[in-house]
Amino acid sequence: MRKRTLFRLAAGTAAAGAATLAYASLVERNLFTLRRYDVPVLPTDAEPLRVLHLSDLHMMPNQRRKQDWVASLAALDPDLVVVTGDNMADPEAVPGVLRALQPLLDLPGAFVFGSNDYTGPVLKNPFSYFLPDREYTDGVSLPYEELRGILTGAGWADLNNARTTLKAGGRAIEVVGVDDPHIERDDYDAVAGPVGAEVALSIALAHSPEPAVLDRMAADGFGLLLAGHTHGGQVCVPGYGALVTNCGLPRSMARGLHRWPGSDSWLHVSAGLGTHPTAPVRFACPPEASILTLIPR
Repeated sequence: MRKRTLFRLAAGTAAAGAATLAYASLVERNLFTLRRYDVPVLPTDAEPLRVLHLSDLHMMPNQRRKQDWVASLAALDPDLVVVTGDNMADPEAVPGVLRALQPLLDLPGAFVFGSNDYTGPVLKNPFSYFLPDREYTDGVSLPYEELRGILTGAGWADLNNARTTLKAGGRAIEVVGVDDPHIERDDYDAVAGPVGAEVALSIALAHSPEPAVLDRMAADGFGLLLAGHTHGGQVCVPGYGALVTNCGLPRSMARGLHRWPGSDSWLHVSAGLGTHPTAPVRFACPPEASILTLIPR
């Protein structure tokens, strides 16, 4: 009888595990979700401004459902579109990324790249994400210059280690960004400096939300910090949250809107819209885009 009970427990556990894996791989990773946040970063007399934050599409050529969903976000009529990297997961992904972003390209926009804009993902042990000093491995080269040309050709600001002022929602916005800190392509020294005293709104971008970079952006006075990379943990435990962030950010800040410690800045981390192609699962962390409505302080 004890053996029969143990067998039933093992069979039940295996069935529950299989059902969870099926849900995570077939259902939740396609449950595209729009998050909405109010962010108090504007002067007291300013009109609200709406920012659409996209990240981590990890686009494969045949992911038309994702492409259609992203394209449909143009109906939200945001004032500004911000993309924080990891757009591609395949050398043939540019047409799919363009199909997704095309309806948004007529709007003011800005972007930075992530590691999976430069090289494709490689098969890896998922438990390696728990190792803080694991070595990064490059995959196949991706056509990032082609993608860069499309985005800048549409008038979007390339903020990979760059700083500029753009216009959106009828006002000037000081923006800065760094290339991906996760693969040590960031060079904040090249763009550092206090936000102009006359600037009413300032936004900083990075793919990976590394605290050392965010600290400097906040110290320079950038009011809104935007990043992706974490996938929100991708596989989370209900009631506990993300297991890892794959960067120096605390697990409690793996996704969503947070006040950046020791500053007046706000950080929004997008859980992103894609997955690593060799681990196409999400659990308790559906793919997402966010509308950030910037409001007076």
